[in-house]
Amino acid sequence: MTTSSKPSAERRMARFLGALALTAVLATIITAAGVISSSGPATAKQAITRTDAGSFPISAAVNVPAGADVVYLSGMTPAVADPNAPKGSPQAYGDTATQTVSVLNKIKDALAAQKLTLGDVVMMHVYLVGDPAHDGKMDFAGMMSGYTQFFGTADQPNKPARTTVQVAGLAAPGLMVEIEVIAAHVP
Repeated sequence: MTTSSKPSAERRMARFLGALALTAVLATIITAAGVISSSGPATAKQAITRTDAGSFPISAAVNVPAGADVVYLSGMTPAVADPNAPKGSPQAYGDTATQTVSVLNKIKDALAAQKLTLGDVVMMHVYLVGDPAHDGKMDFAGMMSGYTQFFGTADQPNKPARTTVQVAGLAAPGLMVEIEVIAAHVP
């Protein structure tokens, strides 16, 4: 039997899912402790505050006061951009920039259904698959070109705290971008 120093895809996925579950548990504990509340009035209408991260278009930290309404959106993936491209290919969904714009538009619509906007996003997790056109490395610049159309603009200056990671794969072939967000609003 040969052993490899690299963990198997199954182990990596199990670690990823474990980390995701831990994030959900921690969010539940924080909410239960009253650090973040999903209902009830904010004390003296405290505002959500953001600590700037310098010239980079994210917030270094976001403080959500007790009593704010908090909404957790599941990870979203892009819509098919080219129905004539081979099914399950990156060409079907577009490059990383195209996929990012598609996902953020879907998130914008999902937030609107909750009476929220992209300006209410306080935390974002971005999962990128390595792009075959970039030697299997994530196209961070492509993601940023899509992201900066929605965050830190004159029309929408609010910037979320954010994590961006490369993952081995997403739910379907051809997908290179999945984004989940947490939004908060002080009533």
